[in-house]
Amino acid sequence: MAIRHDIIAGAAFRLFAERGYEETSVDDIATEAGVSRSTFFRVYGSKEAVVFPDHDEILARVEDRLRTSQEGSALAAVTDAVKIVLFHYVAEGERARERYRLTSTVPALRERELVSGARYQRLFRRYLSQWGDGTEASELRAEVMAAAVVAAHNRVLRRWLRGQSDDPQRDVEAALLTVQRVFGYAEGNDSGPAAVVVVPANAPMRAVEEAVRKALASEEQSG
Repeated sequence: MAIRHDIIAGAAFRLFAERGYEETSVDDIATEAGVSRSTFFRVYGSKEAVVFPDHDEILARVEDRLRTSQEGSALAAVTDAVKIVLFHYVAEGERARERYRLTSTVPALRERELVSGARYQRLFRRYLSQWGDGTEASELRAEVMAAAVVAAHNRVLRRWLRGQSDDPQRDVEAALLTVQRVFGYAEGNDSGPAAVVVVPANAPMRAVEEAVRKALASEEQSG
């Protein structure tokens, strides 16, 4: 079945590159892959599903890592868990870049990608939140920490997808260390002073993520 997945996906991405996503039908993909229409739907379910990795499987792996977290290591567990997502894309190689080109030009695919990304952030927030005291301040901290980890991951992933990073492992380690510094979890590290991100108390989450991205960019330029 894994081979059939690869054959169908390979056929689909070839056609998307040649004809465009909207102009390629399920029948076109099935014919190119040498399978029946019913086989296509049994394997993937929809044309859109061919484009994306199995997020349910990745989420399960992420959650397994998070289950090992404790109060003092919750953020460390989340930063480890987000690497699972990044390295899945890196392992896909050119296929991940083909997907990036598609999602950059097809709004429906971009929307689905954003929804999938939000699932990771909600999961991170939930695990960080369980170690808080239930106050609004604690819940906000968990929300901001989750958003910061996702922002760091997305920055490194986008740079790798664009060919701007030849060592995503090094880059994600540096980015996530910056996140840990921001929240005071890396005081024992000797690689530099802690970064501080200041945003208004009522700032929307988009503004928080942008502040973290700027901190990451500043850290990279000074490193």
